[in-house]
This record gives sequence, C-alpha cells and structure tokens, in this order.
Amino acid sequence: MEGRQPKRRKDKYNPYEIYEKNGKYYISFHNGEKEYKDLEIGKNVYEAFNTFELQDVSHMNVVDRHLEQSEIWDSSLYERIFQKEESVEDTVLNKLETERLHSAIQQLSEIQRRRLMKYYFEDKNYEQIAQEEGCSFQMVAKSVKAAIRNLKKILR
Repeated sequence: MEGRQPKRRKDKYNPYEIYEKNGKYYISFHNGEKEYKDLEIGKNVYEAFNTFELQDVSHMNVVDRHLEQSEIWDSSLYERIFQKEESVEDTVLNKLETERLHSAIQQLSEIQRRRLMKYYFEDKNYEQIAQEEGCSFQMVAKSVKAAIRNLKKILR
C-alpha cells in the first residue's frame, strides 16, 4: 500500500486498514478465504471508519492507562484471605509512635534535622545533599549519623 494511512495501533480485533491514495479512499482486509482484498469506498464511509478507529484507540488507551492490568490467581487470592487487617489498637499505636518520632526530630539541631529529612524523607544520598549544601560528603554523613544517635537517646 502506497497511500497515506492514518497511524493506528493494531490489535487482533481490527481486521482491516483504511487508507487514501490519489484522492480516493480504500479499505483493505483479508476475506474469509484468507485472500487480501482492496475495496474503494466513499469519503463518508472512510470518515466513518476513521472516526470509529479513533474512538477505539482512545478506549484502548483508557484501558491501558487506567484499569488494573494485574492478573489474579488462586494463590494470590488465598494470600489476601489470610492477610491480617490492622486493628484499631495497632493503628493508634502506630500513629502515636509516628508523632513521637516527629517530636524527637524537632528536638535535633537545624542542620541535623534538615539533612536527616533529606536523607530519609526526600530519598537523597549523602553526595546529593553535600552538593546542595556546598559541603563535603563526610560532613553530611557525620551529621546524619549524629542525628540518628541523638534520636535514639531522645526516644529511650
């Protein structure tokens, strides 16, 4: 086929192609006897097929982007059955521990707190922090380790 064709993502449920050649519109497909056929169609039919294909591609994109694509097996369902839900008591205890940790972090020096937050909560490494703050790698490492020691003392 030499004509201009709309760019489409092909899938097994789309058995035809449409294209334009020399100002005429065509549809090509394999018939029931596996023979390749090219038929000239009118512009209105071409536009109808084109619109349908665009809607179909749009729908396939929605499915790909927004719908869960994971497969569920008996074994994964079995594992889900036996996963314990967190109790109310555990939820409250976790929240209290989190608040206690945040309170302890606030007691650190400003430099230790800032570097600790960047390292653990912003997922930056020592080198990245050192570059941002214009200091050495060793200074950041010492600062973060000192912050952890101080947190252990505070939380005892």
